[in-house]
Amino acid sequence: MKKLVIMGSVLLSVCLMSLAVNAQGRASRGPDPSTQREPDVEADSRHNLDVARQYFKLRKAYKASLDRCEEIMAGNPGFAHMDEVLFIAGESSLLLSQKKGKQSVPDNMLGKYHDTAREYLTKLIHDFPESQFRKQAESDLQSIGGPVTTSSQ
Repeated sequence: MKKLVIMGSVLLSVCLMSLAVNAQGRASRGPDPSTQREPDVEADSRHNLDVARQYFKLRKAYKASLDRCEEIMAGNPGFAHMDEVLFIAGESSLLLSQKKGKQSVPDNMLGKYHDTAREYLTKLIHDFPESQFRKQAESDLQSIGGPVTTSSQ
């Protein structure tokens, strides 16, 4: 009788443990970055975007604007306003490649900025087809050689 009670207790314990394990569910890969954003990171990115807009529109400081946009892209790739970030980065790069703005650009960097402009504007039209910045990006891309074509796009 004692063996029967011990075996019943063990069987009951095993059943309860398996229920507890199943109740936990499968492990997930983490939050989807497009739907769940960290508030502090988003706020920092919004601030950087506001500063980038100011540099771009008011100060004509395209290098500083580009730097702010690249900081957002590196630190928060799922940012809610990434289409505008790509647009400002692309336009800033384009204007730098044309030696426009208040910041001087060495001649050996003009080609780099031209290529960077094409990359950012191409990413904008491919990743954000509904963006309000798409038409301007497409127009600018046509004037500088069209979208970048790679095997990854």
